[in-house]
Amino acid sequence: MMNRREFIKVSAVASLSSLVGGCRPMVRWDRDAYRKTAISQVAILEAKSYDASLEDIIRRGIHLFKLDLKGKRIILKPNLVEFDPKGVINTHPAVIEAAIGSFRSLGAREVVVAEGPGHRRDSEYLLTASGIYDVIKEHRVRYVDLNTDDVRLTKLRSSFTNLTEMYLPETLFNADLLVSMPKLKTHHWAGVTLSLKNMFGVVPGSVYGWPKNALHWAGIDGSILDINSSLPIPQFAIVDGIVGMEGNGPLQGQAKQSGVLVLGDDLVAVDAISARLMMIEPRKIEYLEIAGGFLGNISHDRIELVGERLERFQQNYRVMENFQELKVLTG
Repeated sequence: MMNRREFIKVSAVASLSSLVGGCRPMVRWDRDAYRKTAISQVAILEAKSYDASLEDIIRRGIHLFKLDLKGKRIILKPNLVEFDPKGVINTHPAVIEAAIGSFRSLGAREVVVAEGPGHRRDSEYLLTASGIYDVIKEHRVRYVDLNTDDVRLTKLRSSFTNLTEMYLPETLFNADLLVSMPKLKTHHWAGVTLSLKNMFGVVPGSVYGWPKNALHWAGIDGSILDINSSLPIPQFAIVDGIVGMEGNGPLQGQAKQSGVLVLGDDLVAVDAISARLMMIEPRKIEYLEIAGGFLGNISHDRIELVGERLERFQQNYRVMENFQELKVLTG
């Protein structure tokens, strides 16, 4: 039993605790997961079509970031989800081919293409139907199916899901740079799917199911954050925005010609700029807003654009009805 004076005292303490908690939210990432820098660079480069000189464009973009690539093993992680004869869903093979040539010409010891498709288990079919098999065969590039690769149990560096550890492919631990190569797309659950969301594909389906069901049950936004905070090697991003997807992405949307590639070594900043290219406010994407607190920069004033102006390539990408609030840009 509690008298009135005791009740008032306890209520006041509870209210104060609530206020203090509101001012100082619980930190949900380890110190070594913090990657923000004072300023991040993002390159917006014009690429009018897949017939353009994409290798020259990508090599010029990589040069801007002064990456030390000599003798390094590079993993290219495209977005390979489902076969689409219109070529809208997946990272276009021409962009992958150009990236292979670019990294090799800049001194990389080996370039590997690796993906863990989330829908189809038959990677051979996807590679052949999408045209990616022809690219890796012609350039003698090794392909690794991350769904069936050997795995290593890894402690997560953040806690946005109920998971504390995650099995990651051994291939990631034997490389020097992981390059996320997504399509510029809207997403019917996450709002947008770009370089951070593309990392869902590094999680092995042989452990977590198709389409990575265990991560969906744990929460898409939290899973994106926990995966990206815990990857064992540095990341880079090359976003295929030559033809993007709007509407009911990532599978059933419509093609949107944007004529652009977006590159950077801060995946949060790359995704923030990519979202703004689609006239979507990145701060209204839950996982991007949280990632902007520790994984990279999301504020426009903390991102230095190189190459082309953002406004030149901005297009009004349609989103699903339940994501209309994303279309209000705040600058």
